[in-house]
Amino acid sequence: MTMDTMRTIEPTADELAEGRRLRRKKQATNLAIDVFLLIVSIMMLLPLVFLVANAFKTPAEMLSWPPTIIPRDPTIANFSAVLGETPLLRWIGNSIAFAVLSTIAIVATSAIAGYVFGKFRFRTMNILFALFLATAIVPFEVYMIPLYFQAKSLGILNSLWGLLLGYLVMSFGIFLVRQNVIHSIPDELLEAARIDGAGEFWIFFRIVLPLLRGALGALAVLAFFQAWTAFAWPMIVATTRSSYTIEVGLALFQTGFTVDLGRLSAASATVLIPSILLFVLLRRNFVQGVASTGLKE
Repeated sequence: MTMDTMRTIEPTADELAEGRRLRRKKQATNLAIDVFLLIVSIMMLLPLVFLVANAFKTPAEMLSWPPTIIPRDPTIANFSAVLGETPLLRWIGNSIAFAVLSTIAIVATSAIAGYVFGKFRFRTMNILFALFLATAIVPFEVYMIPLYFQAKSLGILNSLWGLLLGYLVMSFGIFLVRQNVIHSIPDELLEAARIDGAGEFWIFFRIVLPLLRGALGALAVLAFFQAWTAFAWPMIVATTRSSYTIEVGLALFQTGFTVDLGRLSAASATVLIPSILLFVLLRRNFVQGVASTGLKE
């Protein structure tokens, strides 16, 4: 290689300066994005921080300005009042039982229906699947009153079974499982099991369900929080104080003229514990299940 060829390969001073300028521009852009995301994250977490802080504040400190993030004189009087004067633990227990049973029902029905819609080819399957998806665009409030009369006729008002009546099936859960079945479970694997003499129930429980573990974990989180945060349906089905869920119980801290902010904050902070624990335990399955649905595009 001649000296002239080497000189033509080496970058010029202008090219080096342009490369440094582009790198600095890229670094500045990345830094600006990081700062923006950090500010948005702080803004999203700030209400939660104030909620927990208010639970330990006195009434005078909650009304002071500017507001304090760390209580100057922490107190547990709000927690003592909430636990002593209201059946908060009973409400939390009702919500946990309602959410857990609803989650089990939704995961079971979604797994079965999603597998059938994804792997069984019949003429009417697409029509039935379209009907299931169509129910997702119908607000729950549209058929809530007829469902209430059905629960009343069955005699299950003010009971756990009455709460579950409206939260046994999730159309989005069927769609989620169906997408995972189509993209994650090859037909050749199922055909090989059938050739070896495996029945459909054995295939479903021994092959399909283990491969859907991530999607079902994500669905379980969604179903749990759907039931955990339900308000309208429990409010009309559960009319006795002992049968309230936590969302209905929290509404009691607000009247037409005042809001007991200290006790409401203490009760809300207590309610956060089961939600956070569930998400921490299932966060990996939740992320994996959502990422593998085919919806990320």
